[in-house]
Amino acid sequence: AKAPLPSTFAGLPSPRTRARCKEGHGRTDGGCARHFATCVDRATVRWKVDESGDLPGFTRTVYERDHALVTPESRVWTGLQGWKNTIGAHFVSPAMMSTHFTMYLAKMGEESSAGMPPNGAERFVFVVQGVAEIQVQGKTIRLEEDHYAYFPPDLPHEITSTTGAVLHINERIYSVPHSSDVDKRPEFLHGITEEQPVLPVPGEIFVLRKLLPQTPEYDFNIHVMDFEPGEFLNVKEYHYNQHSLLLLQGQGIYRLGENWYPVQAGDVIWMGAYVPQWYCALGKQRSRYILYKDTNRDPLFEYGKSFQ
Repeated sequence: AKAPLPSTFAGLPSPRTRARCKEGHGRTDGGCARHFATCVDRATVRWKVDESGDLPGFTRTVYERDHALVTPESRVWTGLQGWKNTIGAHFVSPAMMSTHFTMYLAKMGEESSAGMPPNGAERFVFVVQGVAEIQVQGKTIRLEEDHYAYFPPDLPHEITSTTGAVLHINERIYSVPHSSDVDKRPEFLHGITEEQPVLPVPGEIFVLRKLLPQTPEYDFNIHVMDFEPGEFLNVKEYHYNQHSLLLLQGQGIYRLGENWYPVQAGDVIWMGAYVPQWYCALGKQRSRYILYKDTNRDPLFEYGKSFQ
């Protein structure tokens, strides 16, 4: 018999073996027929991408001056400094043009642990798959799929996994506010995506949740955005804020500059400053992506050194 192709993340159940959601409701097109947000077994709609690729030498990965698309067959996994029983793949880093943050995936194996970020760096962790635990400020907190945590710069913490986990991570050197009116510093927090309020998006129809406070001490935010098939961004965006994006489920078309890219779950996108950008969800399942966005800083200070 022909051996099955390797999946992006090993161990995910086949859709044929998971006919009902966690509460026993019937599923249609990979989702719970009653209430997708709380019941769908997302393992059946995420990451159905062959990381090895089908054609020798072919990849959808593209790197341009102001954007990049990184597809699963191009991922290069390596050890991460200070991490135990973990491999990582970096997709965004200052090695790119004028980029001041990192975005990477960390595959934690059994009995694994994380290293600390560099001095002065803040860290955001989102659990894509599996279970991790964090030890911080004398507490132990369990993080399951779609749970997240934010660590302000230089806060001692530990991240461990007994059974394995896949983490989406953003890190950056904290940008101190230049306004004397901001006297607070960001604080540790954790949460669950689905428990965050859906925010108004005037002129748009997608569903938006922001995972960090919208207050000036935070220099970035994390957005989780949902699109039903056929929904799209009304605004063809053009702004100084940089993005990293991980498509968690679904598929669609992303415009970046003058290029139009078919994208699907597992793809990563980097968007530099001022690249025109637009998305439309296609297919039979809703799209969901998690997106990093610079916030609350004057671009004159945020980017001035990068362009000197």
